[in-house]
Amino acid sequence: MARTINLPLDGKIAPYQLTGVPIELKKRDAKDFPRVVYAAAHVVADPLQDNDPWLTPAIDWERTLAFRHRLWDLGLGVAEAMDTAQRGMGLGWPEARELIRRALREARARKDALIACGAGTDHLTPGPDVTIDTIIRAYEEQIEAVEAEGGRIILMASRALAAAAKGPDDYIRVYDRILRQVKEPVIIHWLGEMFDPALAGYWGDDDHIKAMSTSLQVIEANAAKVDGIKISLLSKEKEVAMRRQLPKAVRMYTGDDFNYAELIAGDEEGHSDALLGIFDAIAPAASAAMDALGRHSNNEFFDLLDPTVPLSRHIFKAPTRFYKTGVVFLAYLNGLQDHFVMVGGQQSTRSLTHLAELFRLADKARVLADPDLAVSRMKQVLAVHGVQ
Repeated sequence: MARTINLPLDGKIAPYQLTGVPIELKKRDAKDFPRVVYAAAHVVADPLQDNDPWLTPAIDWERTLAFRHRLWDLGLGVAEAMDTAQRGMGLGWPEARELIRRALREARARKDALIACGAGTDHLTPGPDVTIDTIIRAYEEQIEAVEAEGGRIILMASRALAAAAKGPDDYIRVYDRILRQVKEPVIIHWLGEMFDPALAGYWGDDDHIKAMSTSLQVIEANAAKVDGIKISLLSKEKEVAMRRQLPKAVRMYTGDDFNYAELIAGDEEGHSDALLGIFDAIAPAASAAMDALGRHSNNEFFDLLDPTVPLSRHIFKAPTRFYKTGVVFLAYLNGLQDHFVMVGGQQSTRSLTHLAELFRLADKARVLADPDLAVSRMKQVLAVHGVQ
């Protein structure tokens, strides 16, 4: 039966007929995939708590952890307490630490759970009194907390370091000191300024190529302590250029939510693994695509992922930092949470027109798990905005 819904389009209301056939959900195991694949997972807010949403996070722990099990069931790893979980945009370090503790406990109860956890300096407020030594101690504090729970580290970029550093040497000093201490090899996370304006000039230079040289220097000096680096610069050319310069045993984890399909597939000189926020939203497609790639069915791999790229580009459009709203909205449409409420009230960062286009693109990408439910929930959102 054809499903039609009236949606905003170009300042008017126009009918849209759904055509997508949902991708089948199948249980898979991460060890069977030809790439290491992490989905940066979102948190589910609790709308029933009496809190001040802009000031105090309220988290539905049961639904938040259930979502992690869904990712593990699909064979995807969980990148925990990252920016997709609204780290630094509603989720502070106390909540992130509790999220990490709970997620690692859930992971230990399974044999197939791949997980790594974000450790950074977000409990520091950047300012003139924050020194490089202060930043080192802040990193050490969070790393100790994650390692005490048996977790592996994703070394997050530091707003405080971006504000305090006088140049590349300060970055080298911090990362060398931290990497010498970690128990297991880490994933370094280079988050570009399009995701977080406070990280402009990271690695001591506004020029990404010069910054890349500094980060490569750090990695080469500490290769045994670096599992890989995730770069989120939304430039496939820069990612490939860096990938080809990495030490042989160090992975490139694509953080490019615009070009992930071709970067994961790779070329004759190598490929990228993945640590992506969009894989939270398109987990069934990502899982099926990894399975296809493992069977050397490249055509099927691209047939599954290529239609998701326009959706991802829309979700991550500028201002890119508001992409979390689209990720959570899709979780709501798919019945993975019962409401469209976010930590920090971030559901308000995208317009109704943006959400309507997201709905159309999700249908075309075949990632609306239950089209009837998605239509019903989209109609509720439209009604709240006065569209009947």
